[in-house]
Amino acid sequence: MTIHKHIDRQVLTLTIARPERKNALTAAMYTTLAEALMEANDDSLVRAVVITGAGGVFTAGNDLEDFMRRPPTQQSIDVTEPPFNFMYALAGCEKPVIAAVVGAAVGIGATLLLHCDFVYLSADARLSMPFVGLGLVPEYASSLLLPRVGRAKAAAMLLLGDPMSAEEAVQCGIANAVLPADEVLPAAQRVAARFNALAPGAVRESKKLLRRADSQLIAETIQAEAVVFAERLQSPEAREAMQAFFDKRKPDFSRF
Repeated sequence: MTIHKHIDRQVLTLTIARPERKNALTAAMYTTLAEALMEANDDSLVRAVVITGAGGVFTAGNDLEDFMRRPPTQQSIDVTEPPFNFMYALAGCEKPVIAAVVGAAVGIGATLLLHCDFVYLSADARLSMPFVGLGLVPEYASSLLLPRVGRAKAAAMLLLGDPMSAEEAVQCGIANAVLPADEVLPAAQRVAARFNALAPGAVRESKKLLRRADSQLIAETIQAEAVVFAERLQSPEAREAMQAFFDKRKPDFSRF
């Protein structure tokens, strides 16, 4: 199993546990995460959810080998596709979601943090969104949400692929705190456990109100990005980038 689920003190902890592949996400893993989030949303015994990674890394994002076996097309972009099912499940989760991030958070590993309620990072955590370097475009409403922390920083991350440090993530308001690596998960679980003493209905309705102005716009942006993303996957630039990845070399975009 590559997603570990554990409930303790009414907190569901979801651990991405595929360290031999830097916790890269497959379609099956997206499905498991989505189902767990939807079940937690409907389970009155679960008061909060923690998402973390095993082996000193959060996640390297999509497993490209698995992803390219069944890449999304404009015809297949809907909630039934595993990545989009996960996106909507996390964005629509009514329970508080806390991310505990140690090490690299790449691609959707970084963009999913924009949809969590609390984020705790290790000092060596790095958030990177290298979509343009793969001939692609931003996903998971990052083109909407990231500029809110600063247009210049968003351009550096989304156009140049520059990473964001843990300290920068806190300064920008993406994360709550930077902690020693061995304290990140315990801190996230302590915050999650605090919801055991709070009125669950009030928490749920407050989270809805916090996100009310954005919910429809986020859904529309996810869809708009996905259309362009699917188009870009068929582009010569993306094919060159993917081949370069598998060849373990830098892509050559000079002829485009």
